Amino acid sequence: MEYVGRGFGADSDAIVELVFNTSMVGYQEIMSDPSYTDQAVVMTYPLIGNYGINEQDYETKIPSLSGFVVRDYNDFPSNFRSLNTLQEIMCKYNIVGISDVDTRRIARHIREHGSMLACITRSDIGTEEVVERLKTYEAPRDAVSRVSTKEIYREGNETACDYRVVAIDCGMKANIVRMMCEKKIAVTVVPWNTSAEEIFAMKPDGVFVSNGPGDPTDVLPTIQTIKNLIGKCPIFGICLGHQMISLAYGAKTYKLKFGHRGGNHPVKNLQTDKIEITSQNHSYAVDADSVKNTRLTVTHVNLLDNTIEGVQCREDYVCSVQYHPESAPGPQDSAYLFDEFIANMKAWKEGK
Repeated sequence: MEYVGRGFGADSDAIVELVFNTSMVGYQEIMSDPSYTDQAVVMTYPLIGNYGINEQDYETKIPSLSGFVVRDYNDFPSNFRSLNTLQEIMCKYNIVGISDVDTRRIARHIREHGSMLACITRSDIGTEEVVERLKTYEAPRDAVSRVSTKEIYREGNETACDYRVVAIDCGMKANIVRMMCEKKIAVTVVPWNTSAEEIFAMKPDGVFVSNGPGDPTDVLPTIQTIKNLIGKCPIFGICLGHQMISLAYGAKTYKLKFGHRGGNHPVKNLQTDKIEITSQNHSYAVDADSVKNTRLTVTHVNLLDNTIEGVQCREDYVCSVQYHPESAPGPQDSAYLFDEFIANMKAWKEGK
C-alpha cells in the first residue's frame, strides 16, 4: 500500500518496522523510548506536536526512533514547558515523519496483517524501486548494543540510600531510574554485556534488567549474565528484561502479530485478582506452554489476548513483568512493583 502525505522532521529516507501506538498523550516519551529503535510509530491519536518538547520528559538523551506517522502535525506548541517543536528535535536526531495520512486505516492494516517493513521517503523514486529496497533489506540485530550505555554511571544518593542496585541497561527508560532513586535506591547503570562477575564485584543488594529494543534471543551475553546471577541476588526485570529472564530459566519467546503498544492494556494480577491498566511497548512475548517446564510461576496475564505479563521464582527472589510500571505519562497502577522489588531485597538481606 502507498500513502502520500506531508513530510516533517528529518529530510531523509528510512526503511523501518511499522508499528502503531494507541496512547492519547506522551509522544515525547514515545519518541525518546529506546525500545522503538529502528521502528516508525503510527500514532492513532490524531493531533501530535501540540504541546511541544520539554527538557524533563525525555526517556533517553539520544532518541533512536526512526520515524513518526501522524494524522495532524501541529508545529505551534502552546504548553508553558515547551522549549522546542517536535519537528526541531526530529531533525536534530534524523527522525523522519509523515503527516496528513489516514492513520486509522494504517493501524487497521497492521492489525490485520501484522507489523511490517515500510519505507518513508521524500525522494521521487518509483514504487517498484521502493518495493525492491524492502525485499532486499535486512533488519539489524544489534539494536541493544547501539542504545545501551557505553560507560558505567551512578544515580541517586549513595550516602542516604537504603539499597544499592545494579541496572543492566539494554535501552533503559530514564523514568525507571528516577523512580528507583525516589525510593532511596542508589542505582549503578552498567552496559548490556557486563558479566555477572563484574556485577558481583559491585556488591549490589539487587539487579535490575531493563527494557530495550528487538528480539530477546539476540541478546545472548545478557541472558548468560542473568543465568549466572540467578539464586545469588534478587533480580527484577521489565519488558525485554522480563523476556530475557524467562529465556534464562529455559522458557521460549515468540513475536506477536502486531505487538502491544499503548497506555490502556488491562492486566490481571493472578496473586491479588486485581486488574491494572498498564503502559506497554513490545513486539515479543513469553510462550505460555514453555513456562510450564521451568521453575517460573506466571503472576500476570493480559486480558486482551491472555499473553503472559509477569513471572516470578520465589525461591530465587526473581520477578519480572512485560509491561512498564514506571510508565510516563501514565497510568500509575503498577508502581507498586518497585516496592515488591524492595521487599525482595530486604527479605534476601535478612535471610543471608
